[in-house]
This record gives sequence, C-alpha cells and structure tokens, in this order.
Amino acid sequence: MQTKKCLELNDNMTKKLKLGMVGGGSGAFIGEVHRIASRIDDRFELVAGAFSSNPEKAQASGRDIGIADERNYKDYLEMVEKELIREDKIDAVAIVTPNHMHHPIAKAFMEKGFNIICDKPLAMNINQCEELIKCKKENNVLFALTHNYTGYPMIRNARALCKRGDLGEIRVIQAEYAQDWLTEDLENRINDGGNKQASWRTDPNQSGAGGCIGDIGTHAYNLIRFITDLNTEEISAELTSFVPGRKLDDNAQISLRFKGGAKGTIWSSQVAPGNENHLQIRIYGNKAGLEWCQEDPNYLYFTKFGEPKQKITRGGSGAMSDAGDVTRIPAGHPEGYLEGFANIYTDVANALIDQKNGKFNEENHHFPSVEDGLEGIKFIVRSIASSSSNSSWVNFN
Repeated sequence: MQTKKCLELNDNMTKKLKLGMVGGGSGAFIGEVHRIASRIDDRFELVAGAFSSNPEKAQASGRDIGIADERNYKDYLEMVEKELIREDKIDAVAIVTPNHMHHPIAKAFMEKGFNIICDKPLAMNINQCEELIKCKKENNVLFALTHNYTGYPMIRNARALCKRGDLGEIRVIQAEYAQDWLTEDLENRINDGGNKQASWRTDPNQSGAGGCIGDIGTHAYNLIRFITDLNTEEISAELTSFVPGRKLDDNAQISLRFKGGAKGTIWSSQVAPGNENHLQIRIYGNKAGLEWCQEDPNYLYFTKFGEPKQKITRGGSGAMSDAGDVTRIPAGHPEGYLEGFANIYTDVANALIDQKNGKFNEENHHFPSVEDGLEGIKFIVRSIASSSSNSSWVNFN
C-alpha cells in the first residue's frame, strides 16, 4: 500500500507553522472545519485570530479556542498591524468569513507580506479577483484557495490519468452537484428565526451574484478544470430561483464548450430532494472514461474502451502515486471531506517550507490558487450573463 509521503517529515518540517484565522468564531461551521484540517497532519498551530466581525464575539470565540489574550484580536485590521511587528508572526492566515469579506481581508494581509489560505469563492467580482492576483505577485506571497475536493486521493488519481493521456482526447464531461437543504424558504423561516447559513448564502450582499452556482456549482466547475486542465471557450446557462422570493439562484443547468472541441455539462441544485452532497463527475475520451462520486469517494471507476470497468481503490494496488501521496490509512477505511481539506493544508505547509528555503516552484504544489479563484468568478459571471440573455452562448474570457 502506498502511504502519504508528506508525512515523512525532514528537519525543516518538524517545527509547526504558525497559523492565524479571520472569521470562523462560535457557531461557524467552516471555521471548525479549517481548524481540524490544519491539525490533522500536525503541521500548523493556530496562534492568532480575529474570529468575528463583532469585537466581543471575536474575543469570546478566541478565548474558547484557547488563543492567548495578546493575539486574540478585535478585528482583522488590528491583527494585521500587531502580527506584523511580532518576531514570531504568523506564517499564513486562513480567511473563513462570508464571501463579501474575502477580498478586503486578503488584500490587507497580502499588502503586509502575509501568505493566504482562503475559503472559496475568491471574491465578489472579476475586478476584485484581478486586484488580488496583482497584489499576490507584487508582494511575492503564497495564496491557496480551499477547493477541498481537489485534495481527495481519487481526484488526484483522476488528474494523473488525464495528464498521462490514458483517456486519450477528452470529448465529453458531465458534472453535477446536487443538494436539497434549500428546498424550502429556510432563510426566512419564522418559527426558528431563520437559518444563519441559509441567510448569508442567499443574500447577494454577502454571497455575491451567484447563489447555488457560487456555493456548489463552482466546485463542480473547479473539478473539471483541475482534472482535465481544459480551458473554457463558451458557456450557456439557465439559472433559476424556484423558491418564491429567493434573491439568488437555487438551480443551474449549464453547457460548456472547451478549447480543443470537448463538450461539458454541469447541473447544480440545492432544491433536489433526496440529495445531500451529491458531487459527481464523469469524463470520457476516445480511449477511456472515468467516474467519481464524492459520497463514495474512495473509489474511482476507470474503463478502457472495449474492456471491463476497473474499480480503483484509495490505498489499493491500482492507485497511482499521486493518490498515494495524500493517502493516510489502509484501503477500506473511508477518507473524505476533512482529509481533503487537510491535504490542501499540508500542500500549503510544504510550499511554505519551500518558500522559506528559497526553493518554491509552483509546479510542485497542487493546491488551487488565486488564479483558480478568478476562473471560478468568471464561471459565475458568465453564467449569469448567459442566463440573462435567454441562455445564449457567451464567450468565457
């Protein structure tokens, strides 16, 4: 069985990297996910934070987490200035706020030379994304975007198969991400005062112009790009808000044309009863096809044309080294969501060590970048433009 190479630590890796966090205070789901993920491979120690936009809640959350008083900040601006002058300042900051705050927080930290680990989406619009790309380059910092599904071993395996040419010329791609949790008007439900997650995710002022398409549709699109490395040329989309009064889309049906002639479709929905987190992708070339489903993530199905379907198991003999590098435990013991996040954190840790040693090369690291964040926002913006013009074909770039 292949095991996780990045756990074989050298002398430069034994000292934990110092992590800060903005957002993710009491009651915030994604903040706890990031904290768990950062600890799984024991590469980071959370030492500082500004955990809420409310100063009192921020400091109360920091105390609950165990942050020292002098590094438990009231807001992110105080955190930037005070961390900057410390000899033991943080190596990176994780941004886990609602979407509308990603851009200003990332920009403030990057301008002072801090490395960034940011939850998706990158920003609220294309201009903000381009500004962050420019800021990253000018300040020579690392920027990781936590599209966590790219950290799954079988997704890394699928990517390696495509890169090696085992599928041949890619022809057809089908991806979908279906949920059912917004089937009813959860954001405005009177009996329980509404749902916090639903409220901000369906609010264009906090979530951005995309609802379902921004929340989960971008994951499906990101996986297509990550696995195949194909470039999108045109897009046609129909976005719908089925729940009356909902300000953002809760269902999206999208067609894609890729450079080189491949065709793709994406279905993204949060109003599909019976679906919890059904993220699935199928890719077909002139030599072979592959299939993967997030709810059964330890198996990748690969079929050469004219031959029986092959089941590749995470940690099993059929897995490639790209999957083995991010595999921790033997086959048959499920790895999934938290470990996917953890693999990105460990990729970032390795990159930070390379950066400190003057050996950083972007091609050696697999985490999604600020440029991938721009791709995701373009996907949202172009889909909305197409849907607004009766699903006409829109140029992607």
